[in-house]
Amino acid sequence: MSTLLISIITLGVLALLFAVILAAADAKLRVEVDPKIEEIDTILPQANCGACGYPGCKNYATAIVEKGEEINKCSVGGQPVTDLIAKIMGVESAATTKVVARVHCRGTEEAAKRKGYYEGIETCRAAALVSSGDKLCDWGCLGYGDCERSCPFDAITMMPDGLPFIDEEKCTGCGICVEECPKDILELHPIDENVMIFCRSQDPPKQSRAVCKNACIACNICVRKCPTGALTMENNLVYVVAPEKFTEECYGGIDKCPTGAINFVHPEKVVRTDKQENDKA
Repeated sequence: MSTLLISIITLGVLALLFAVILAAADAKLRVEVDPKIEEIDTILPQANCGACGYPGCKNYATAIVEKGEEINKCSVGGQPVTDLIAKIMGVESAATTKVVARVHCRGTEEAAKRKGYYEGIETCRAAALVSSGDKLCDWGCLGYGDCERSCPFDAITMMPDGLPFIDEEKCTGCGICVEECPKDILELHPIDENVMIFCRSQDPPKQSRAVCKNACIACNICVRKCPTGALTMENNLVYVVAPEKFTEECYGGIDKCPTGAINFVHPEKVVRTDKQENDKA
């Protein structure tokens, strides 16, 4: 028998032996995957944005099936995806509240003063490394568009006034832009929340007003005119601590705010009584 033939037979036997070993190992060590995981993963949008709290859609699908995770955490897929997941899991659907990113700053080119001319890599993160940015307000938007470039849904546009505009129809609430902003002026809010603080400055009132016309100056008018406890003043800045308590009784505070730091996101959606209209006038 030739050496070549012996080699061929030997390799064949070894290949067969390894195949048998691998087949036995697969049968013994195979981890059965619940088919529901694949079904749910298939209907998820595969944005892998992390808005649900998991690093990817497959991880979220696994958590739903194996850990009983809530089925309405996919802000990208919204209510239609939640309804489909409910059918797969054989449970009642849950309401999905759409969240969107919003800009807590109105430090436009006209309103906010700059320290000087920044020459460097034109990103917010790079500019923020140089004396906290080129605006005199250390809390404001730098305007170099990191949020716009990071948005995978083309929901953000840098406007001529130096601030980002967020298209709430396109925004999915994935939170990527929130993570990218070095000034923390972007935040996720339920889309039906209509009252917002358009400022992040915690500087003393005199300093805030000196560097930005639209800054909160901690005058406390809005808090005093809101008896429901929806607002509070801390560190020279007003906060909405209970959005559900911001009722018509509090509208006067918005009307009297001297800088517009607290305002309605969509004023056109606000319904006022005759008394409130008279008070505003």
